[in-house]
Amino acid sequence: MGIFKALSSSKERVVTGLALLGTVLVIGLIDNYFLMWLVLGAVYLIAFKEALKLFEIKNDSLTMYALGIWLLAGIYPYGDDLFVLAGVAYASAVAFNKEVTWKNFFPFIYPTAGMLFIFTMYQEYGMISLLWLLVIVAMTDVGAYAVGKSMGKTPFCETSPNKTMEGVVGGIIVATLSGMFVGLSIVDLGASFIISFMVATSSIFGDLFESSLKRAANVKDSGDILPGHGGILDRIDGYLFGAIVMLVLLRGLV
Repeated sequence: MGIFKALSSSKERVVTGLALLGTVLVIGLIDNYFLMWLVLGAVYLIAFKEALKLFEIKNDSLTMYALGIWLLAGIYPYGDDLFVLAGVAYASAVAFNKEVTWKNFFPFIYPTAGMLFIFTMYQEYGMISLLWLLVIVAMTDVGAYAVGKSMGKTPFCETSPNKTMEGVVGGIIVATLSGMFVGLSIVDLGASFIISFMVATSSIFGDLFESSLKRAANVKDSGDILPGHGGILDRIDGYLFGAIVMLVLLRGLV
């Protein structure tokens, strides 16, 4: 029974993965600003709701503020700045009202910051930059899994017991080499190598951060919206960290 259950779960995971890949490819080919804003906004709001659960925050009204931020991101040219402005606004609220706690701001850091950076990167560098990010993070996962399963022996950290040092290093190498070639359409070889390496490394820690949140909340997945995969945050954790690093480096090195 255990074998059949595992096979069923694996099949479900593959089907969901292929559906997600197909959706991403279609959206990428259409490459429409409004569609991208709409799709990323839907992903963001679901991820925000999942973050509320992971941070153990029982205040659904915060979702309306998240919606307001995303609506502004659609018309304001520097979406990543909205994260900073949200921080200033919330700090002002904390100073004014002692009953306002910083805990409620956590979902406006994670996943809000990463999603705003993803959308801003699309605005400034186009769909090719998101393809670059996708290749790096995806190949980090693939490389880490393949190398970890084949030769992984050294535990990486307690937060994620299944990760090995060999797998992490292998994933970063595979992602750096893969992403480096995609990045050549935007930057030169040196910058492409540096950015690909840094984004691959940051995506590892993006995955670890979400794992630490789930461990603290004592849950296996951030949600159940994606059969076989869990929640939205379970799928975009590496991208949320990677996008911030990529946009900062693109602005600094290009």
